[in-house]
Amino acid sequence: MIQAEMAAIEVKMAAHLTSFQLKKLKEVLRACDETIAQQYVGDSQVECKTVLDLFLEAKRMEGCSNNTIAYYKATVGMMFSGVKKSVLEITTDDLRKYLSDYQSKRGSSKVTIDNIRRILSSFFGWLEDEDYIIKSPVRKIRHIRQDVVIREIISDEAMELLRDACSSGRDLAIVDLLASTGMRAGELVKLNRTDINFQERECVVIGKGNKQRLAYFDARTKVHLQNYLAQRSDNNPALFVSLALPCDRLMIGGVEARLKDIGSIARQQNVHPHKFRRTFATRAIDKGMPIEQVQRLLGHAKIETTMRYALVNETNVRNAHRKIIA
Repeated sequence: MIQAEMAAIEVKMAAHLTSFQLKKLKEVLRACDETIAQQYVGDSQVECKTVLDLFLEAKRMEGCSNNTIAYYKATVGMMFSGVKKSVLEITTDDLRKYLSDYQSKRGSSKVTIDNIRRILSSFFGWLEDEDYIIKSPVRKIRHIRQDVVIREIISDEAMELLRDACSSGRDLAIVDLLASTGMRAGELVKLNRTDINFQERECVVIGKGNKQRLAYFDARTKVHLQNYLAQRSDNNPALFVSLALPCDRLMIGGVEARLKDIGSIARQQNVHPHKFRRTFATRAIDKGMPIEQVQRLLGHAKIETTMRYALVNETNVRNAHRKIIA
């Protein structure tokens, strides 16, 4: 019988047996026919697939997106292939070795490895909560410290150059909407015309997990959006569509490719939707917006995620220190 399963039985029966009875129970469990264990281990692949499917279904019920579900499935499935043990037999050492081997073979960054650790923690934590295992083997694997990297944002001058490089009203509206709201590219392409409230300068955004929130844009974005929509003659309900017929809804890849081209024309490197998002968060915090409000505007579930997006201006830190301490 598998060691983890025997331990589970011992723990559950400990409160109901005397010390002598518990000792005899342990002896009986250890004397069980080894063929039971062999049969169980032989079915480990089926078992792993079953619990993984149940875990993914639970995540789907929690509102996780299809992309997140697919990422979870690939990550946990790859771990099963690497460890090659029943889910009840996987230990902390097994997972530490797996993460170490994964990093060394692929040259993965600390961020990637910690993302894998986080997903495995979610999976084994769910197994523990559902009483499949006694204790998650990921508990003892701590958060992997990452090097602090100051990521580049778009300066005011660069933003103006990007606007000047736009060759259509659509592209200008996209640049302004990303800059003034900090929304994700996936949220931008889901927008419909009816989601825009020009009077209040706000729009309904569908974020991760199909959660809705309001995003607010500035007067410049309002004008450019109205000009762009006034130029359109199609009946597509999508806010942003392709310029060529049949004017299909613009997809994430289309937005990324167009921003890259605009950046090339403006002679700006690494122009992508996420850079607009990081710039928005940094400027909002830099100008004094409470981090909780920035978190809500970005649609983050955890405030720690918002902090990773924000780059605190060192000049403001120095001035605040002088004002308060000096």
